[in-house]
Amino acid sequence: MADGIRDKVAILGMGCSRFGERWDCSAEDLMVESFAEALADAGIEQDRIEAAWFGMSVDEHGLGKSALSLTSALRLPNIAATRVENMCATGTEALRGAVYGVASGAYDIALAMGVEKLKDTGYGGLPERTKGTFEDLWFPSVTAPGSFAQFASAYVARHGIDMDGLKEAMAHVSWKSHENGARNPKAHLRSRVSKEKILAAPMIAYPLGLYDCCGVSDGSACAIVTTPAIAEKLGRTGPLVTVKSMQLALSNGSEVGFDGWDGSYAVTTRLAAQRAYREAGIRDPRAELDLIEVHDCFSITELVTMEDLGLADPGQGWREVLAGSFDSTGQVPCNIDGGLKCFGHPIGATGLRMAYEVYQQLRGNAGERQLGSPRLGLTHNLGGYPNKNVCSISILGTC
Repeated sequence: MADGIRDKVAILGMGCSRFGERWDCSAEDLMVESFAEALADAGIEQDRIEAAWFGMSVDEHGLGKSALSLTSALRLPNIAATRVENMCATGTEALRGAVYGVASGAYDIALAMGVEKLKDTGYGGLPERTKGTFEDLWFPSVTAPGSFAQFASAYVARHGIDMDGLKEAMAHVSWKSHENGARNPKAHLRSRVSKEKILAAPMIAYPLGLYDCCGVSDGSACAIVTTPAIAEKLGRTGPLVTVKSMQLALSNGSEVGFDGWDGSYAVTTRLAAQRAYREAGIRDPRAELDLIEVHDCFSITELVTMEDLGLADPGQGWREVLAGSFDSTGQVPCNIDGGLKCFGHPIGATGLRMAYEVYQQLRGNAGERQLGSPRLGLTHNLGGYPNKNVCSISILGTC
């Protein structure tokens, strides 16, 4: 493996809008909201930004296919700007572009922005007429709840556990998300919910009930990155947050086309995690990671991801969840900001929102959610379906 990008790039500033049903705001308004916070955090003028990467997935009819909506909304000074899209990993893909731009030496300071105005589109994860001939052939009339529900069925079949026990663990995941989201002033959903209510909720796609599913939101998040040397020259105070690793793994068709995969785990997450740990120099993620932000599009996804990231032994993730290992007071707190479930899921912004929470925690600025003095955090996106997806993993830490 090449040397990678470990500690070659520092985060100078980050911003995140409030997530939710932002009927009163346009996507441009949301971008301005997060950018203003990031710019103030970075302590620079916007003309210092030399390039930008813009992540947006669904709202093309509102924002177009290019990055012009970004440069126009922020009045960026005619700089190079690139629009990227990679399903639910879109926000992290924007960050990866900016980080690699700085790490390569091409730019001194770069911007990553992710935004989505989903409530205006009517998008809700329901079946679409077509996503192209490949989708029609392999997964006609697919829904996100239906495809991820198969994670749960495959998990109990592989590990020989009782579905009621798994549903109790899934309810704990959702309960935890609501508890954490209640302490986050920017979260879409801020109401606490009992486990009893979660277990009694209407079924969406067996065994996923209503509270096992995340919704979609309006929101934006962004990051301004540079080199550690430039950050120090600019007088950056407090803990300097650097990028330890960014890895991306995509399905190659083997899961959907062959029977060597039993559907109980995400192939891409395991591969991306191995590469990310190697690049970051992490040997024991359970002992070394202080917090994680993972793609809890459904409660079962978070549970399975604990195993795929090496934070629980295969078939034991549900026990670790019930033991509180990933609660705010657990060994490795997970989704301390409420996750997709409660912070929200504006697809183009989600990856950057995860980085925002890790960044705030590492700098001690997370307010009521602050977890002591963490030094190393991980973000994980899983876009697509269990059998055909994009997985991105980022690791951030203090120097």
